[in-house]
Amino acid sequence: MSLTDLALLLLAGFGAGLIGYITGLASVVSYPALLAVGLPPIAANVTNTVALVAVGVGSTAQSGRALLDGDRRRLVVGVIAALVGGTVGAALLLVTPPEAFEAIVPFLVAIAAIALLVQPLLRRWVTSHAEHPAVFLIGLFLICIYGGYFGAGAGIMILALMLVVTSEPLWRAALSKSLFLGIANAIAAVGFMIFGPVHWWAALAMAIGCLLGGWCGPPVVKRLPAGPLRVVVGLCGLGLAVWLAVG
Repeated sequence: MSLTDLALLLLAGFGAGLIGYITGLASVVSYPALLAVGLPPIAANVTNTVALVAVGVGSTAQSGRALLDGDRRRLVVGVIAALVGGTVGAALLLVTPPEAFEAIVPFLVAIAAIALLVQPLLRRWVTSHAEHPAVFLIGLFLICIYGGYFGAGAGIMILALMLVVTSEPLWRAALSKSLFLGIANAIAAVGFMIFGPVHWWAALAMAIGCLLGGWCGPPVVKRLPAGPLRVVVGLCGLGLAVWLAVG
């Protein structure tokens, strides 16, 4: 891999880290960049997972203390669900062919994006502003299985879940999303490091960029208006679904 390729991955990693924190769509930048420098799909997938661990590290290190001011029980439960779900997802990727699950990925991402776009209606209709901890736990566990397996769009799914079934504001939901997805990615990355075809130079270059982008994410998202940001995230999610379907 040339220095030009590594520089491209560093830049793409920064964009993935920043976009991933703000929108939950880091893979829409990072995964195509890995394919562009010549990695085959499976190697790009596992390398992408390893590199994106840095997004959660960067964003949580920047303002992780803010999570302790919220619902600590939800935080602990979410961390456990992310750990178990990421482990299951990574195991599925390593022992089963990817084609079957990848076939439904565009539909999962599209559903999450639509849920985010109609989030105010869903909250009035489904939750009536009430908390649903069981739905949150089960939903997060299933999403983290997907995150450990393939991951593209998992962030927007977690963000949509939190905005629909919890009362968290957008900025805290975005931070929680980065923590939970980062944990699921981290536990999956451990399995991929041992058993998967990780391209280490590509992972390192992209991880450095992701760390810097994730670090810049929290102060950026807290200054953005919640309504327009939700719409932008939802539309980006639909775009990712189309890209996955035709890619």
